[in-house]
Amino acid sequence: MRYTKFLCFFFMALLAVSAVGKQPKDKKKYGVYLAGVSASFTDSLVYFTDIQYLDSASVDGSGMLVNRAAYSIQLKDYLEQKQGGKNRTCFMFFNRKQKSLQKEIAKLKENYKKGNSLVILGVDPEFKFEKPDWEW
Repeated sequence: MRYTKFLCFFFMALLAVSAVGKQPKDKKKYGVYLAGVSASFTDSLVYFTDIQYLDSASVDGSGMLVNRAAYSIQLKDYLEQKQGGKNRTCFMFFNRKQKSLQKEIAKLKENYKKGNSLVILGVDPEFKFEKPDWEW
């Protein structure tokens, strides 16, 4: 009888531990490396931001950056106000791993350099992405 109670207790504890271990993890993952690229169809300037780590940025369950349009608008507004760039199209590149994002940006820069017709410029390091106040 004593062994039966011990075995029942042991199996109940084992089931409880396995149930806790199999609970779904939080789908939102915080902390993302961001880089912005801005191009225009009316001029030959292409702007690249530095790679920035934003701990308040998150990735949704499908692996997309939450509020990516808001980050793109931040870059567009900055370039219009500080650089005088009009009609710019801004793209956001992101990754949870810095090295992966560095490779992606380096590859993109090489593609832009191939034609020798575009001028690649860096965005002033004072520009920083911020967590948007609103959500889409």
